Amino acid sequence: MRRLKFLLTAALAAGICGAAVGTAAPKISKASAAPTQCNYYIGGMTAGFNLSAGGTEIIGLNEVVAQDGVYRPAEKAGLRIGDCICAVEGIAVKSINDLNAALERSAGKEVTLTVRRNGDTAKVPITPVKDKKSSRYKIGVLIRDTVSGIGTVTYIEKNSLRFASLGHAVCDEDRNALDISDPKVTVCSIVGVNKGVRGKAGELKGLFIGEELGKADRVCETGLYGTVSKNYDLSRLEAVDIAPVSEATIGKAIIYSTIDGTCPQKYEINIAKVDANNGENKNFVIKVTDEKLISETGGIVQGMSGSPIIQNGKLIGAVTHVFLNDPTRGYGIAIENMMGK
Repeated sequence: MRRLKFLLTAALAAGICGAAVGTAAPKISKASAAPTQCNYYIGGMTAGFNLSAGGTEIIGLNEVVAQDGVYRPAEKAGLRIGDCICAVEGIAVKSINDLNAALERSAGKEVTLTVRRNGDTAKVPITPVKDKKSSRYKIGVLIRDTVSGIGTVTYIEKNSLRFASLGHAVCDEDRNALDISDPKVTVCSIVGVNKGVRGKAGELKGLFIGEELGKADRVCETGLYGTVSKNYDLSRLEAVDIAPVSEATIGKAIIYSTIDGTCPQKYEINIAKVDANNGENKNFVIKVTDEKLISETGGIVQGMSGSPIIQNGKLIGAVTHVFLNDPTRGYGIAIENMMGK
């Protein structure tokens, strides 16, 4: 089994734990298990988000040309591509500007970097070198402080225009939590698919197309939340009621996902198991039965996390995980668990 990552990208389009901000998503009472009377738009569309890298991530190593020669401070200190510089002299750095300011304060004297690598942190001494051309102190790295990614919107609350997406926490490859760095949420067009096969999860490949879907303001263990722009066209979306996990049954259901372009499509699945009390948000075991989806993607792939699950005309949950040994199977979260956070 593998959690469906929020697909991370650099310049190309190829999952989040933090404090709650803004208006919380509406709740369903688990005690009464009564469905809300408020209608929800079914999601299924992919959206692009900008997230903080949690520091300054090294994406390349280079040389620094000084007055008296050529130096490679980062390489000499043992830094590698993929390392994340989290602090300089114990002071947190969250952006490129933070790092540059810290290096200028060093005035060329040795400083200690706090570096994260493969989930571990280490203290790394390094001596910045004054660049001949810019007269700024550098350590010979190319860095980025943000990453972009795509995920699937699960629902949009009809009255408040609040949306929820993903259905699970999303971290980087080292399982470090990511924060929102830019609240803007953009429409994403799927331009390709790497099919899932036994032992390896597939993934959607998407491009941000610039149209604003809304603003994000909340990340937690059940996904990413925000408010849809009033200019976003909701006329093509279907509105349904929601139902608690107590109404879910083993048997046929459908999911809404986007595997090409920007328009969600319906695909058939079977719910193989219902577990209302699962504490890891794995309330459903699902199996893709739709031959078209299997042909195109192999089943469930990364980027489909958040795909809404509909049974008996009601929204009951969202796709969250894929089984590595069988990409046609995966887990889903109950909709009240997404809304009750």
